[in-house]
Amino acid sequence: MKLLMVSLGCDKNLVDSEVMMGALYKEGYQFTDDEEEAEIIIVNTCCFIGDAKEESVNTILQMAEYKTDNGGRCRALIVCGCLAERYADEIREEIPEVDAVIGTSAIDSIITALKSVLDKNEKPVIKEPLNRLPKLDSKRLVTTGGHYAYLKIAEGCNKHCTYCIIPKLRGTYRSYPVEDLVKEASELAQAGVKELILVAQETTLYGIDLFGKKSLPMLINKLSEVDGIEWIRILYAYPEEIDDELIEVIATNPKVCHYIDMPVQSGADEVLRKMGRLTNQSDIVEVVNKLRNRIPDICIRTTLIAGFPGETDEDHYETMEFVDKVEFDRLGVFTYSREEETPAASFDGQVDEEIKESRRAEIMELQQAIAFEKAEAMIGRELTVFIEGRIVEDNAYAGRTYMDAPSVDGMIFIQTERDLMSGDMVKVKVTGANEYDLIGELIS
Repeated sequence: MKLLMVSLGCDKNLVDSEVMMGALYKEGYQFTDDEEEAEIIIVNTCCFIGDAKEESVNTILQMAEYKTDNGGRCRALIVCGCLAERYADEIREEIPEVDAVIGTSAIDSIITALKSVLDKNEKPVIKEPLNRLPKLDSKRLVTTGGHYAYLKIAEGCNKHCTYCIIPKLRGTYRSYPVEDLVKEASELAQAGVKELILVAQETTLYGIDLFGKKSLPMLINKLSEVDGIEWIRILYAYPEEIDDELIEVIATNPKVCHYIDMPVQSGADEVLRKMGRLTNQSDIVEVVNKLRNRIPDICIRTTLIAGFPGETDEDHYETMEFVDKVEFDRLGVFTYSREEETPAASFDGQVDEEIKESRRAEIMELQQAIAFEKAEAMIGRELTVFIEGRIVEDNAYAGRTYMDAPSVDGMIFIQTERDLMSGDMVKVKVTGANEYDLIGELIS
């Protein structure tokens, strides 16, 4: 039977989708990207913020049409992921075309759910306790092109930021066993993966539940021993958990990219306090200085939230001054999304959408000038570049440097007559900059 997997939301959700696809492939299912051909449609949903929730609902409704439209062949529509965990009953009531609902800790029930729908004509809702780690023995089907893959090292979160619903959807922090992660990394490397991108709700706390102490440096060293893995990239490292041991591993392990994604959310102390964050501006600056002093070429990416409840004009300008002072290499800004069942949803001082957007735009305009200057400063440097693909009309290749995570950061463009393949790693000299992107020439 032909199956369509629609994966929404974050890269952690994508890993779940790839895990389910591996199990389905092992059972003999074939895959299609054509909704009209699909006999089974699975939507892996997100509901972290309002826009994600809306996208998930609209996607389910769109896919439901293939069950009622005579042109569609769909016999089973299954919804899983965060929206399924949070609104299982509402989905069943409001969208009767949905045949099965699977919660975040029950993705290893995907085969059972399908058989219940197809063989028994049942409509199961399968949810497991949130402190459970789902386990599937089959190999993942990587959907990122084959040369890089996300490795989810933990599930859930112990932090209780006042704006965030994740602990209620994903449970407490649970690390995957080291041996399972090394095995998965080995299988990915054998399939051609060269770059591992470590993800979790918070990567820096890896192992706290297994060993009683933070053990991300140990895990990184183990993963770096896997043949075929060339780069290891760290995402979602909370600033309060970045210690000297982790900094030293980034500095000294040759396979670890000099790159860290460190979400700080605000530069204003009062806003950070209301968010329930465990740092203040001074702490964040100290961590940034430590990273840059030990690793001068490190690329630091962060994210901010504009318009948090109670954020004043003074708080906003404090964040602007912080961004100007720190000069992050990469920075993204989201407007605050008021999420039900979070403490911040009931806070006084909810900010108008227009003001949120204005503040977001002001921060991004400031960051744009910083980013463009940093891109210009790269001219003349020689870098290893990971080829992502060819732009035929320009006779050029697009690639990523160690400073660029897939989908969120910039690219480097190289014109050459040489034939290159996606996943090749080549030496390039930076010859120019075009806003966020770089231009280079092949050295070797």
